[in-house]
Amino acid sequence: MIMAANAVLDVGCGTGSLLRMAREAGHSGRLVGLDPADGMLAQARTRSDIEWIAGDLASVAFDREFDLVVMTGHVFQVFLTDDHVRSTLASARSALTDNGRFAFESRNPLARAWERWTPEHGVDFTDAAGTPVRWEADVETPVVGDIVRFASTYSSPTCDRPEVSDSTLRFIGAERLLAFLTVAGLAIEEQFGDWDRSPLTETSPEIITIAHRA
Repeated sequence: MIMAANAVLDVGCGTGSLLRMAREAGHSGRLVGLDPADGMLAQARTRSDIEWIAGDLASVAFDREFDLVVMTGHVFQVFLTDDHVRSTLASARSALTDNGRFAFESRNPLARAWERWTPEHGVDFTDAAGTPVRWEADVETPVVGDIVRFASTYSSPTCDRPEVSDSTLRFIGAERLLAFLTVAGLAIEEQFGDWDRSPLTETSPEIITIAHRA
């Protein structure tokens, strides 16, 4: 979808890896990354042939400028209040051209992924520098409503002590999501339950949505 779009906005672009991959793959159009984290953008700006903007959708005013707006990495789940969700979706719609598409994903709350975010389900990986790192999560219980709070701990034999990051995510179900999209003037074009494009069911891990102007 990115390669087929002339102008792409990546909301919550982080260090910009997705747009960098698109440029390296030959995308010759407009690529814009938006993120509120200065530290992330400092890494992204090492590539100067992509536009990098500090802020979030509520702080910018795009008007029908993008054929595709994307959110990856479950960015949609950091919008914790109804007002923030509404303003974000309305801004995404404003950024779309008449035939543009808005693509994003959120974890399906019915799959209750947070119940597996425990230290014994930690993940070992190697970072870009070849350093071994272990990630473990510890969820604040009990989980009430659709808000999940948890601490992520990153440890490595190369570090003096573990680094701990606190996070809060909102798990919005498919029916509630549809209501938010409708109010924002967006209509669902396609929706999937996983990255193999399988149908969305109660047991699907993801709610992957492609929407357009209603």
